[in-house]
Amino acid sequence: MEYNKSPMSLREGKIFIDGVECADGVKCTINFTPTVWSGTQLGERTPSSRWLGYTITGSITRRRSNNWLREKIKEYKASGATPELTIQGIMDDTNSDYYRDFGTDTVTAVGCVLTGDLPLTALDSAGEIVDDVIGFNAKDIM
Repeated sequence: MEYNKSPMSLREGKIFIDGVECADGVKCTINFTPTVWSGTQLGERTPSSRWLGYTITGSITRRRSNNWLREKIKEYKASGATPELTIQGIMDDTNSDYYRDFGTDTVTAVGCVLTGDLPLTALDSAGEIVDDVIGFNAKDIM
């Protein structure tokens, strides 16, 4: 394109959990949040800041089409071992300026542990579609 910009569309992508495509995925976010120290010395008017570490968090929103989450809970209850997952988000809008310049944008989060409420059932007299929002922490990103 010569005149128009082509920003990346959030609709073009895939989510993988332990190497299996999450075909019922609706949204995926993976966030890097630095742990920041800030402080001043005598005579300074503005603080200095420094990264001391970080936290990696995220969430997946999916339409319930299988019992994947219930199986993970069952595995934990049977073994007592915390399930660790690998979650990968791939943005591959081939018609975007980003793709033209950099190619596919892939983030792989490893050592992911599910956090927060894990929905088992949801009923609603309005008859809405069930979207499960599943939060997670990750140990590292690649």
